[in-house]
Amino acid sequence: MLDLGCGPGHVARILAERGYAVTGVEQVKAAGFPERVRLVEADLDAGLPDLGGERFDVILCADILEHLKRPEDLLGQLPGLLAPGGKLIASLPNSGNLYFRLNILAGRFPRHEKGLFDRTHLHFYMWDGWVELLAECGFRIEEVVSSGIPVGLQFPGFAEAAWVRVCERLCYDSARVWKRLFAYQFIVTARPKQGSSER
Repeated sequence: MLDLGCGPGHVARILAERGYAVTGVEQVKAAGFPERVRLVEADLDAGLPDLGGERFDVILCADILEHLKRPEDLLGQLPGLLAPGGKLIASLPNSGNLYFRLNILAGRFPRHEKGLFDRTHLHFYMWDGWVELLAECGFRIEEVVSSGIPVGLQFPGFAEAAWVRVCERLCYDSARVWKRLFAYQFIVTARPKQGSSER
């Protein structure tokens, strides 16, 4: 597996513990980075680093594409890195979420430390925008799972409270029924289109 923008290696560690051979790419190695994960230090805004000709069964882009100056440049390189039958898994924030829309409607564009208004986001796509971006870069989406707003993270002191659990259940159920309006993130599985290669 190739984990792009792996940060301190939280996800990579879990994958390695489950028996996957994981290569992570991150700009700077964080303290406590998992020893079982191969790290390649690189700035993804400058393109993919040399990975020694290795091809991967799975490439993971977890909360990274919206932070890149030109996500299409990185995505366009990925089909050539996938082994036959390989897939891309990406988690993508939904700027069409009702919370996002209501803020814009009210004339607000907050700058938060995380979430849909993360101050480090450079791009704000709704569902159609993500579909178009992936298609232009040689991918077809095979599966999408929608996540709901993680209410417990917004109210950490009440994470186990019954009202928080009810709100989270409503958010997740709504996201499954109407993903364009209620999904917090889209988690997509995509494969290269037939005949697609590195752009």
